[in-house]
Amino acid sequence: MKKIFLFVFVTLFFSMESFASYVLIPMDAETQKNHLKAYGITYWILAKQQKVKWLLNYRGGSFLMPDTDALRKECQIRGVSFELLSDVKAESILTEIESPSKNMDAVVLEKAPKIAVYSPSGNAPWDDAVTMVLTYAEIPYETIYDTEVLEDELLLFDWLHLHHEDFTGQYGKFYKRYRATPWYIEEKKNAENLAKELGYQKVSEEKLDVALKIRNYVVGGGFMFAMCSATDSFDIALSAEGVDICEPMFDGDASDPGYQSKIDFSKTFAFTDFILERSPMVYEFSSIDMTTKRRIPKEIDYFTLMNFSAKWDPVPTMLCQNHTSLVKGFMGQTTSFDRQTIKANVLVMGENKANQEARYIHGIKGKGFFTFYGGHDPEDYQHKVGDPKTELSLHPTSPGYRLILNNVLFPAAKKKKQKT
Repeated sequence: MKKIFLFVFVTLFFSMESFASYVLIPMDAETQKNHLKAYGITYWILAKQQKVKWLLNYRGGSFLMPDTDALRKECQIRGVSFELLSDVKAESILTEIESPSKNMDAVVLEKAPKIAVYSPSGNAPWDDAVTMVLTYAEIPYETIYDTEVLEDELLLFDWLHLHHEDFTGQYGKFYKRYRATPWYIEEKKNAENLAKELGYQKVSEEKLDVALKIRNYVVGGGFMFAMCSATDSFDIALSAEGVDICEPMFDGDASDPGYQSKIDFSKTFAFTDFILERSPMVYEFSSIDMTTKRRIPKEIDYFTLMNFSAKWDPVPTMLCQNHTSLVKGFMGQTTSFDRQTIKANVLVMGENKANQEARYIHGIKGKGFFTFYGGHDPEDYQHKVGDPKTELSLHPTSPGYRLILNNVLFPAAKKKKQKT
């Protein structure tokens, strides 16, 4: 009798596994062992022209996809936790999500977005959090820079990340501390040579045209993501179009007198009413950044993700999917954004309310979208020049890095109109 019972049990078990119709990749804290690689699995499925359902606010923003032997093996190889579901169980989950009483939604991901990272060729992948996490998650990307942007190659991509670039032509405001170091001298020389090759007299003029091309890319329907100094320096460059804000050590001639009064805030994406930092001896671009204004000990430096309506505001809900609403803070040249400098039509998605700073913001420009994320590396609190790279294998469940990957998958979603 026991043998018959055991036979029936084993038969039923393997029958259930054999007839599973869906794979659920859970994204909650309790069951997912590698959140970051889970995004790579989702991208891998999309690249095979298969659709995925992103279950917003269901177990940390889980992914539901058709079951295949290849998918199971890939999850096992990459160390991604998954669950097998029958048609009935999958339908039950989707019915729960559809309920008006639940702040959840199921968004269809339709295609693998083609990703570009704007970064100079000499930069190592570990210099930038986005390239690190794309590499770790096994999501392919292409590196482009000024030449490709000016030749309109952005049109080939669905998603663009701006490396920690200085679009103002002031070489990252590193002058005071690093002007005599070989790497600074070399980078300045390379930037000047590239500008001349492209037909410009000044690096600042060339960077402005690059910023304008990127602006047009977003207005035309592109998705742009930026971190650290690429956020505020991009907006500053747009606002200073036709105005010389560079001191002689940067571009060889004097800046325009009273240039602050000539700044046009109507040209920016996210920021307004900021005051530019005139001194080349100060490692700061403007009053947008909160780095020098912060008085928060590392031990209690966290920011909170905002809660949005999944059914009415799926865009910010997608971008905030996580297994926790509390994310560790981290520093950068541009660490966070002064709330007083953020335009009224820009959505704050992550903030440290006590310090009146925004860490993670999103907006619409024309037909496209942009997201700005303050700080350099979510798992390196105070990253400095020359610091060793972050080993993401030690942080496979990083909430801070999940925010980056939310943005990577965002262009794959079948869009619904945002209500907010």
